[in-house]
Parts: sequence; structure tokens; C-alpha cells
Amino acid sequence: MAKTDAQSQLPLTAVVLHILLALADGERHGYAIAQEIEHTTDGQIRMGPGTLYGSIQRMLGASLIEEAPARRRPVEDDERRRYYRLTSFGRRVLELELERLSQVVRVARQKQLVRDAEVA
Repeated sequence: MAKTDAQSQLPLTAVVLHILLALADGERHGYAIAQEIEHTTDGQIRMGPGTLYGSIQRMLGASLIEEAPARRRPVEDDERRRYYRLTSFGRRVLELELERLSQVVRVARQKQLVRDAEVA
């Protein structure tokens, strides 16, 4: 039951947004996705396996991500790991969400609710 209209996927939940951001650089396995999210959020978001893999399953069903082909380097990697990557649809949804969030931040700045980051 994948939706074809990227706009209909918005707004994204924080979990889905961060998974898409983690996969924007390339394919990763589940644990690496969780590690990347924890790193990029300075530990503010820590995903347990249930949240992570439940979200991955829903994102696969929505065609936001897909399972990447099997790895050919079993010595370097556990053959049981599944790798995921963004689909072109998932990348478009991510772009639209980032545009939406940029607009929210612009409005907040106009209302002087957010200060620009200071340059060191």
C-alpha cells in the first residue's frame, strides 16, 4: 500500500526523519542507522530495536527505503545483516520535509523565537 504522492507522506515523524537522514549518505544496516542517529543528535535520540525495526518495516511498505542487495564481503560483515537505502521516492519525501521544516524555522525567526547560531 505504497503512496505515490510524496507530499502525502508529510509531516514525517522524528524517527522516520532521522532514519531517512541516516540513509542519505548511503546504505546502512539497522544497528549502524541507530548509531548514526544517536551520534548526529548528540545522544538526544536513542532508538531501541522495536522502534527502529518497526519503523523500517513501515518505511519499506511506504517505499521510502528498500533493502540493498546482499553484501559480498562476509569476512568484513555479518551475512545476516540487512542493509537499507533510500529510494528515489524516499529522497524526494526527505527533501520536501526539509523544505517544510526550513519554512517553520523562517517563521520562528521572523517572530524572534529562534536566534541565529553565533559564528565562532
